[in-house]
Amino acid sequence: VIKVIAGPEKRSRVIPEMERKLTAYHEAGHAVVIHALPDHDPVHQITIVPRGQAGGMTIFLPEEDRAYRSKAYMIVSALGGRIAEQLFLDDISTGASSDIQRATAIARKMVGTYGMSEKLGNVAFDAGTDEVFIGKSMGHTRPYSEKTAAEMDEEIRAIIDSAYDQCRRILTANREQLVSVAEYLLVHETMDAETFESYFTGGQASEER
Repeated sequence: VIKVIAGPEKRSRVIPEMERKLTAYHEAGHAVVIHALPDHDPVHQITIVPRGQAGGMTIFLPEEDRAYRSKAYMIVSALGGRIAEQLFLDDISTGASSDIQRATAIARKMVGTYGMSEKLGNVAFDAGTDEVFIGKSMGHTRPYSEKTAAEMDEEIRAIIDSAYDQCRRILTANREQLVSVAEYLLVHETMDAETFESYFTGGQASEER
């Protein structure tokens, strides 16, 4: 399944050591945050072996069928890799760009589609539609004012900033486990769920609020 979704492993590619380290801490950041968030699907596998366009992957699988999930937690987990790079390597790679895009898209849906903004209320401003064709997007007239658009932008930024702060607190509280996971990945390249969970034996990953 992983091969079909992400592509075959690229073990023949020569990866600079600094890039491997960035990827290891990035993926460890995702995994630790996912582990700390309540009701999030558990981590199944972490790898820094490149596949397709991805330098590494953190895979989590559901234990049960779910029709609904917390969008806020999805944003927090998406930011785990970028913040781990900042906290532990004092650097930011372009590999985090897709995570930022995903987090922003979720926040935009929360405000514009799901009515999750206290400031703007229970209103679906975009009616849940996604523009597929560029021409349609360019010719589309927004069904709300410039003032509302500005308020939506403020709310989206506020959601991202709040998720960023929560994610940073989680990674700071679980610094030891994150470093251990990253160092394991640098040696073994892939970590299974059982090995990952062993770093949290005796208690769950801490979520400081």
